[in-house]
Amino acid sequence: MIAARSSRRPQRWLVGALATTLAFLLAPAGVARAADGPVPVPPYTGMTDRGAGPVSAADRDFVIKVRLAGLWEIPAGNMAMEKSKDPRIKNIGKTISGQHVVLDKLDIAVAKKLGIALPNLPNTDQQVWLNEMKNAPTPQQFDQIYIDRLRAAHGKIFPAIATIRASTRNDSVRKLAQDTNQFVMTHMTLLESSGILDYSQLPTAPAPAAAGGPVPVDNAMLAAAGSSSGVPGVNTSVILLVLAGALVAGVVTTMRIFRTR
Repeated sequence: MIAARSSRRPQRWLVGALATTLAFLLAPAGVARAADGPVPVPPYTGMTDRGAGPVSAADRDFVIKVRLAGLWEIPAGNMAMEKSKDPRIKNIGKTISGQHVVLDKLDIAVAKKLGIALPNLPNTDQQVWLNEMKNAPTPQQFDQIYIDRLRAAHGKIFPAIATIRASTRNDSVRKLAQDTNQFVMTHMTLLESSGILDYSQLPTAPAPAAAGGPVPVDNAMLAAAGSSSGVPGVNTSVILLVLAGALVAGVVTTMRIFRTR
């Protein structure tokens, strides 16, 4: 009896191992990914802040625009805390205003390092927006103006941040662009979380430019893209079935060896 039981144990173990391995091989690759992880913050690996590198006209304009953003969004956030009756809007205003104070300090430090003169007052458009908020007749109308104007403004500066982050030759401007990107993404998400944003009022993206001619087709690349394994002409399902078959053959052989003992 002892010998019989001991011979069954490895067989059961092998069957369990076979089932587990087959399930692993045949499971879709996406299962291994986290469904709802935190939004990653880009690391600062290799980034410096010495003011090194030439400063372009676009770099200077970007540093000035970051300053202008704070000059109107800080008082706008303060108004949200005072004029809104909605706790969500109050919290959004407080958060955005406070974060712009931090970003403004970063921007001023870069401007001093690079010798860029910064404005001390909002521009004409920003002053108009502040006056709209100030003169809103009801708290609900203030909330709508506040959310819509700030979200539209963040949408305009967002592409500018990407352009500077990708093209600047100056390390301090590059780091400022990366910092600013995180703030702007946070603010856009906060404004959208209000639930009252009128998306229909946001500007639409420009139509893509027409292609200058036919795009050459790489048939080998298309074949590789057609198979999830990345190998032209070979499908991942075929590979998995071959591996599974080899595993079954190995298990059967091993079980036969145990039976002969």
